[in-house]
Amino acid sequence: VLFLFCIFQMDTTQESYLDLFPLDAIVYLTPDSENALEDIDPNKVYVLGGLVDESIHKKLTLQRAQEQSLQTARLPIREYMVKTVNTKNYHSETLAINQVFDVLSTYYETRSWPAALKAGVSSGKGYVLPDAVK
Repeated sequence: VLFLFCIFQMDTTQESYLDLFPLDAIVYLTPDSENALEDIDPNKVYVLGGLVDESIHKKLTLQRAQEQSLQTARLPIREYMVKTVNTKNYHSETLAINQVFDVLSTYYETRSWPAALKAGVSSGKGYVLPDAVK
C-alpha cells in the first residue's frame, strides 16, 4: 500500500509509485544511500523505505531503489549530528517510518536540519546534535 503524504491530507492506493510518478521525480529515502538529502524539493516525490529488522535486511531499500533506477538520498544525520558514547556502542541511522516523517515534516516547516533531526532522531540511536554533547 502506498501512502501519499501531503501537508493536510493522506491518500492511500494499491498502485505502485512507479506507475503514479515519473522516475526522475522519485527520490527513495534509504539510510544506505551515499547522498545526503540537502533540501526538500516540492516537485519531487519522496519514498520512505521501511523495514522491520535492519540487521537482517541490510541495504535492501538501497538495492530496491537501484533496481528501479531511482535517485536515492538519506537524512543528513552524519552531517549535523555526532555519535555519542553509550554502553552498547550502538549507532544507527536507520529510523522508523514515523521518525523519518517527523524529520521531514519538521524540516519542511523550519528549514532547519538540526531542529528536524532533534525532533525525529531519538538519543537511543546513538546520535545527538553537537551542542548536546557535554
